[in-house]
Amino acid sequence: MPKSESSTGMESEKRFETMLSQYQGLLYRLCNRYCSREATVEDLMQDMSIALWRQREKLWQVPTGVQRTAWVWRVARNAAIDTVRKNPELQALDDSMTADMREEDHTLINSLYEEIDRFGEPDRTLLRMQLAGYSYEEIAKEIGMTEKNVSVRLVRLKEKLRITMSKI
Repeated sequence: MPKSESSTGMESEKRFETMLSQYQGLLYRLCNRYCSREATVEDLMQDMSIALWRQREKLWQVPTGVQRTAWVWRVARNAAIDTVRKNPELQALDDSMTADMREEDHTLINSLYEEIDRFGEPDRTLLRMQLAGYSYEEIAKEIGMTEKNVSVRLVRLKEKLRITMSKI
């Protein structure tokens, strides 16, 4: 664990950039959910990054892994909703649709984590690390498997989850 969770200056910037690159895929998928034009996606990514930067001190207090991923997702999603509301030309969603999406997102995420919790170890750990944005290489080192084994197991686990979640 780092010597201090509340870093300042250049160390904080570097740490934030590292975290942002770790969650870039998650943020990009979230952007595409709220708008479709590439230029708009880039603007929305920037707004999300600014929102995360403003909340960075709280971020460092959130444990790494699934909890941090959920926190990043929540802050980024709220930034996306705010941006879309302030800029109707970004294909704004009406308030009722946005509220429905929030409830749907919350329910879906809770269901996903409930299903993951039903898996035994190390499958549960593999899925949580994947959701947290760890690479196959990082997961393999942490768990003591080969990257290929991690890849195969995650493909199978995701398929099981996909089948289960499609019934929800």
